[in-house]
Order: sequence, then structure tokens, then C-alpha cells
Amino acid sequence: MAEMSMNKAIHAAVRRDLDRFLDALGRFPDGDRERAEQLATAWQNFDEQLTRHHEGEHDTAWPALEKVGVSRDVLAELDAEHDAMANALAAAGTAMGKLRKSASHADAVAAETAMRELQRVTVIHLEHEEAEIEPVYLAKKDSPEIKAMGREFAKVGPVQGGTFFAWALDGAAPEESEAITHTVPKPVLTVITGLFGRTYRKSVAPVWRS
Repeated sequence: MAEMSMNKAIHAAVRRDLDRFLDALGRFPDGDRERAEQLATAWQNFDEQLTRHHEGEHDTAWPALEKVGVSRDVLAELDAEHDAMANALAAAGTAMGKLRKSASHADAVAAETAMRELQRVTVIHLEHEEAEIEPVYLAKKDSPEIKAMGREFAKVGPVQGGTFFAWALDGAAPEESEAITHTVPKPVLTVITGLFGRTYRKSVAPVWRS
């Protein structure tokens, strides 16, 4: 099984959701208000997960990575891509909000267009980041700086943590699941996802099975 960082596994979850949204919007039934509401619920979770991820990178990951040798110029490039992604995320959010209100085919088409642009700028960023940063994460995974970074990211409440794990593991390939869970004791993960990932499993996961 190929080794990957948790960061790359999270990226895989982002890619999965973007593909899911594009598929769902491309076959949206005109006037289906229930489906529009389901997609709005899934969007809220995705927006929160992606925003938390890129803001956490800027605040927590970048300082740690600079300490282990990643240049400020590279991190500045990645931050500029974050800005472009945030703008596209906001535009897609506006389009998804209109679809939630109207449930119309026209607004589904507009939301699909906005989502495709979000996918474009996001994938550009993810590919750039993985090319620059993934080798560093793997080479420096046992360094004090990267371990401290991991502890900082772990400082979340149980609801946020449970939702994150439920989302990140939903549809994950084996190597992605291993990257996400290998630092979490199995009993702890079972409790977190069982108790605190319940909302995701009940309200978001079924959207992608419809």
C-alpha cells in the first residue's frame, strides 16, 4: 500500500465531494425541493470542511513547514491559490443558495457551472500543493515540528472531529483511510465517529446514495 500523508487523504475527500456535486447537479430534477435541500445540507458540510482545511494550513501547517525547509515563496504561492479557491467557493455557495430557494433546473445549471470552476481552481491548487509539500510531509513526518503541527490540528471538539472523520472516510480508498486513521487509536476512532459522526451519516452521507 502506497504511503500518503493525511493532508493528501483529505485532498482526496475534497475531490470526491466535488465530483459528487457535479454529478448530482448535472442530473438535478427540475422542481425537486427535497433534493435541493439535501444538496444544500451537503454543501454546508463541504464548505465548512474545505474552509477549515485551507485556513488551518495557513495558520498551522505553513509555519511548521517553513521550519522544516519549505520556502516562503512556495507558501506564498499556495496562499494565493487559497485566495482564488476561497473566491470560487463563495461563488459556488451563492449559486447553491439560489438553487436551495428555487429548486429550478436553471439554477441547477448555474450551480453546476460555478461548481465546475471551483473544481478547476481547487484541483490546480491541490496538485501544486501535493507536488511541493507531500514529499516534505513524508520525509519529515517524525520531526518535532510536524508532530507538533499534528497535535495542534487535533485540538478540536468531539463533534467537529467526529464529523471530519465521518466525512473524510466516506468513500475513501484503503490507503486514504490508513493515512487518516493511523495516528488515532481504533477504540477512540470508533467512539468519535460512532457518537459524533452521527449527524454526517444521517444528513450528508445519504445525499450521495440518492
